[in-house]
Amino acid sequence: MVVSAWIRSRAPRRQRRARRSGLPADRRTLALGLLAVTATAAVITVEFSRVLRKGSAPSPAEAEDPLLAVAEAAAETAEVARTGYREVSTRENSMFNLLTSFVVTFVTARSVTTLLRGRSTVGPFRDLKVGRRHIHHFVPGIVLAFAAGGAAIVTRDEAIEPLLAIPFGVGMGLTLDESALLLELDDVYWTEEGVISVQIALAVTAMLSSVALAMRFLRRGEEVVLESPPAEGLGGR
Repeated sequence: MVVSAWIRSRAPRRQRRARRSGLPADRRTLALGLLAVTATAAVITVEFSRVLRKGSAPSPAEAEDPLLAVAEAAAETAEVARTGYREVSTRENSMFNLLTSFVVTFVTARSVTTLLRGRSTVGPFRDLKVGRRHIHHFVPGIVLAFAAGGAAIVTRDEAIEPLLAIPFGVGMGLTLDESALLLELDDVYWTEEGVISVQIALAVTAMLSSVALAMRFLRRGEEVVLESPPAEGLGGR
């Protein structure tokens, strides 16, 4: 009984220490997340600038209607991205879908769990419990990843691999967001171990990988859209 009482007295301290140790990691994560978002914005800005220089849209500084010139350049930039996405190989397309769905799922899961912290529900989201068991989101994540990976192996159809890469990436995001729980066999989600090992390393790595792949198909899109003969360009321009 003395041991039990000591454990109970230590539990609140452990929880407070876990919360305190999670705060610095949260700040570092925000800083790295800002860096990743800045890198993505830089890619978009650089591509927009290249389209302005090489594309058919007039320069906003020289156009009679600068807003119309910007809108035309933005539409041409979107066409470059769409064409590049279509023109790359199936493997590159699948990898981009996987990494993008992984990053979106990872960020969404972390955001939702942050909102749910200390609450029972947030909109349609709530903690899932079956009896006394709390079902963590790595459970549906593992099921999704196994199902999509198994389907890709069984079908061996390259045409559907880009589609299967999306649920596979979602499953990876849900599972790896809670990988610290699986490694520690304990609920360390809000401790320093959980935040640093999962949130920072995986999110930033996947984001940078997505940016690298995006740059690859944007270059291919430029070759098709901006450097093709007028008859093959946008609207015959």
